[in-house]
Amino acid sequence: MLLQRLVTSVLFILLVVLTLFVFPNWVFALVTTSIIAIALYEFYSLIEKKGILIYKYFGIAAGIMIPLTIYNQFELTKGWELAFIVGACLSLFLLQFARRDSSQAIVGVSTTLFGILYVSWFLSFLIKLKLIQDGGFPSGAKIVALLLLVTKAGDIGAYFIGKAFGKHHLIPRISPKKTVEGAIGGFIFSIAAALLSHLFMPQIELKHFIILGFLLGLLAQFGDLTESLIKRDCQVKDAGSLLPGLGGMLDVVDSILFTAPILYFYIKLFV
Repeated sequence: MLLQRLVTSVLFILLVVLTLFVFPNWVFALVTTSIIAIALYEFYSLIEKKGILIYKYFGIAAGIMIPLTIYNQFELTKGWELAFIVGACLSLFLLQFARRDSSQAIVGVSTTLFGILYVSWFLSFLIKLKLIQDGGFPSGAKIVALLLLVTKAGDIGAYFIGKAFGKHHLIPRISPKKTVEGAIGGFIFSIAAALLSHLFMPQIELKHFIILGFLLGLLAQFGDLTESLIKRDCQVKDAGSLLPGLGGMLDVVDSILFTAPILYFYIKLFV
């Protein structure tokens, strides 16, 4: 299992490096959109296992539209995402009206909409980060690299420290294998990765890396626990089996779901 994790992780890292620093922005947008589509499919498949009637393919189609419109900078209004959410909600109720069965109407519509927000909209902030361009400011590619480095360093630290020293369970009803020691180790790894990132982005003051290390390190673990809660509710171990040793795509990106939008807003507001 560890060998599978390492091989899959190395290949995934190679793909990330190529799309960030070698290929043009449209390739990054395409890869991100594909990841969103796969993660959404896995999320809706989890919900279906609970016997909930959802609008799976409508949700995936709507979820794909969000990153594509962001990349193409298609904005009907300044708050176009909110207009999109309203439109998606109306469309879901129209689909429900066409159904003969009215059972599970509320949970079906709300769960479909939640998947679009939770997976597609949150992950689409990767494209917003990549497209950041300002004179004298680090490139969007470096900003995304910062996000992935800090977030995934926390994942790695939590895994290995938890394996070696974990004795006290964190929240066993949600994730029985996660430990307090692992969480502390992941948090320390995230802060260290943030401080290391200052070396290739000296334009940003060191204090911001310290703050981001704390903030992203905390939110990365929160995102991991959130997906664990969803999987526990659906009574499955992994969201999928696409990536050997790592599980599904949703299992890989869960820690990024909250860190990507928060990093974007932090940069816009304070940096």
